[in-house]
Amino acid sequence: MLIKLSPLLFLISWAGIHYVPRFQGHFLRRSTSHKTFLQCLALHSQPSNPIVESIYTPENVSFVHVLQSYIQNRRFMTSSTPKPVVIIAAMHESHVVATVLCSKYYGLQIRIRSGGHDYEGLSYVSDIPFVVLDMFNLRSVDVDIENESVWVQSGATIGELYYRIGEKSEVHGFPAGTCPTVGIGGHFSGGGYGNMMRKYGLSVDHIIDAQLVDVNGKILNRKSMGEDLFWAIRGGGGASFGVILSWKIKLVAVPAKVTVFDVKRTLNQGLIHILYKWQLVATQIHEDLFIRVILQVVKGNNDNENTVQISFLGLFLGQIKRLLPLMNECFPELGLTREDCTELSWIESTIFSALFPKGTSIGVLLQRAQKPQLFSKYKSDYVKEPVSRTGLDEIVKMMIKLERIWILMSPYGGVMNEIPEAETPFPHRAGILYKIMYYAFWTEEGAQANDHYISLMRTFYDAMTPYVSKSPRLAFLNYRDLDIGSNPSNHTSLEDAMVYGVKYFKGNLDRLMQVKSMVDPGNFLKNEQSIPPHPSLK
Repeated sequence: MLIKLSPLLFLISWAGIHYVPRFQGHFLRRSTSHKTFLQCLALHSQPSNPIVESIYTPENVSFVHVLQSYIQNRRFMTSSTPKPVVIIAAMHESHVVATVLCSKYYGLQIRIRSGGHDYEGLSYVSDIPFVVLDMFNLRSVDVDIENESVWVQSGATIGELYYRIGEKSEVHGFPAGTCPTVGIGGHFSGGGYGNMMRKYGLSVDHIIDAQLVDVNGKILNRKSMGEDLFWAIRGGGGASFGVILSWKIKLVAVPAKVTVFDVKRTLNQGLIHILYKWQLVATQIHEDLFIRVILQVVKGNNDNENTVQISFLGLFLGQIKRLLPLMNECFPELGLTREDCTELSWIESTIFSALFPKGTSIGVLLQRAQKPQLFSKYKSDYVKEPVSRTGLDEIVKMMIKLERIWILMSPYGGVMNEIPEAETPFPHRAGILYKIMYYAFWTEEGAQANDHYISLMRTFYDAMTPYVSKSPRLAFLNYRDLDIGSNPSNHTSLEDAMVYGVKYFKGNLDRLMQVKSMVDPGNFLKNEQSIPPHPSLK
């Protein structure tokens, strides 16, 4: 009998992938071999949007390039780092559907990557057979100024979102992060914070719709997924519940001109005193003002010992003439002057916040991530009570001793005090003074260097215990840290989840597990720190 193949199947055959017939909705045999998995992908994609060109196997000359293009930490670029069976760089929503259905059928784990900034590499590394579903081609940004909304695909970056908003309006913005190469998918699903959080809250507080592929391959929106699942993906980590295709967000108002500043001080310029006062005022001052702090070790002059430099980086949603009286009244210790301040548009301020040199074109927001130069390890903390001057002095001394650690402190207050903890899965709201990100970096190659610097970071983190939140010691999901609890086997249990889940989500963990039980009772979508199904609903 002559079988007439569709144009898609001719293309598949030409590419060396052979047709596998269906039988009553099931494949004739199960196998985790490349060939049968690729056949499955082809059969589940649309003829008008063939998946062949989105597939990269280890035999493909572009495989390593595609894999490494969105790795942002050299720790995960070694020859010993586990590699995926295949990468699907989806170019159409049907490619995502096919990847979900076929991975589930063949028992392959999915790792979903939108930007590659995952600090523990969980979006592209696993210790069991896995595929990488890379979203970087799904990057459209559709700005609707009339309705003050945007549909943005998960593979777009924060920089691309900002740039497209700036193209359409000088008086609209969006509260999201300061690093332009971070992918929207992971940023939003983990909460999404930035330097307008005191005025407008988090990114998730302005998400009004989403498109998601569930574990059964269905494409859902807010109405069809229901409010429980829509709640869960806005801060609970989307990769536990489905694959987010796109988000609809509500824009916020920004003035035509904002003010930025970067004031640096060292130990001999009163760093400890100024930082102590910052703790007291940064969460209490007007919500239009956000002052984050970066502490770093710098080389001393003329062969002097190393010292610590602090940068106070401010964004004020207004002009200099209103900012200076406010600072003189609330934070005179910083000594802010008119010369320290620059007025520019909101879109230009995103370049400043990303630490690009003055005068850099906003076109830099469209640049994708570059190959990482550093090995790194991150951790996070939340502070609820001011650290004493003595405590700050001890912290600074330890930084000087360890050298390779930076600290970034982001103040809370403002509208963050007004949003209930259970409004979204992200619970860290009222009662927080500031969030801490710890960043250790090194350039030395090899496992010994990795172990050494990660050990230094853990030592520093342990030393911070007296100064930060307790019972539990809280953490930020988007600063992923496997040290606070994980299950390397990926068979995430309730016991594992209670260790890291309570730190990330506090009392919201129980509801997240209930939602997981509803949408993925078989726990197909999992990783070392995913949400497991609720034990009472299995």
